[in-house]
Amino acid sequence: MRMKNLVATKPLTLLLLAVSLPALAQANWEVKKTFPIGGQGSWDYLTVDPATHRLFVPRSTHTMVIDADSGKTLGDIPGQRNAHGVAIVPEANRGFISDGGGDGAVIIFDLKTYATLGKITAQPDADGIIYDASVNRVLVVSGDGGTLMSFKPDIDPTNGRIEAPIELGGKPEFLASDGNGKLYINLVDKDNVAVVDFKARKVIAHWPVAPGGSPVGMSIDTKSRRLFIGCRKPQKLIVMSADNGKILSDLPIGAGVDATTIDSGQAFASCRDGSLAVAKETSPGKFEIVQTVKTPQGARTMGVDRTTHTIYLPTAEFEEAKPGAAGRPAMKSGIFMIVVVAHYAP
Repeated sequence: MRMKNLVATKPLTLLLLAVSLPALAQANWEVKKTFPIGGQGSWDYLTVDPATHRLFVPRSTHTMVIDADSGKTLGDIPGQRNAHGVAIVPEANRGFISDGGGDGAVIIFDLKTYATLGKITAQPDADGIIYDASVNRVLVVSGDGGTLMSFKPDIDPTNGRIEAPIELGGKPEFLASDGNGKLYINLVDKDNVAVVDFKARKVIAHWPVAPGGSPVGMSIDTKSRRLFIGCRKPQKLIVMSADNGKILSDLPIGAGVDATTIDSGQAFASCRDGSLAVAKETSPGKFEIVQTVKTPQGARTMGVDRTTHTIYLPTAEFEEAKPGAAGRPAMKSGIFMIVVVAHYAP
């Protein structure tokens, strides 16, 4: 009897193992290749258009458009003073660049030709930017102004004006939408997340990120309603409920995080020290770091193409730091690259 039961359960065991293997394989990520891009300027947020496999990369005074498959530069949009991020709205055939230089602005460009269509006045230090289809608005945060700005994507590119800004109660860094009218915005100087009811146009809660601090990176899993927040002081990836602000997990990550994202049921935090943390839910409501991918120094921001499950991280080569020198090492002129991270089969 016992042997018979053992034989009968063996096929079931093999079947369960076979089913679990693809999920286990998804935990394995590696640097697949690096695109040498070149050009002058620093960088900030990278945006991926999954429909066309194009990368939009702000480079301080200009924004590059790069083919995600080949690394070829397809276009270069000039005319910014301190470009931070890009939001794309394919339905309107428009892209929007947040320019934090001077008094602040948003540059509007054609998604097909990359021609500049116009510029609208924003608030100083226009920084994180996204498009939220649920409210049909381009959303931009002003770090120095402490506000959330919004406008419709069909705005007049010459004479259009942003809507009345929403006061946030701190210095915002990046933001995410739940797709139902709620926005979540990191306040880096207050160590909390501002929750905005966009329809009411007001902040309805401030949720602490402790035991993390100085929150910068932000992303959301709208299905599980969880926020993934990259913190610098202390260095943590915070997993937070988007319903009530409860901290579900706080995970150790590298130094200088600047972005988080999600893909394939996993969360990622990219850090300046050359580490990409991969987190996974290992039991209901509990997460662990399951892998740390070594990336080049400076690869602190990223974008993900969820149709190909590929992550793109901009960075550069840096001069060797002198002993006792304060601040970040200087970037080598013209040595800019995109690092491509994807799955590998163990």
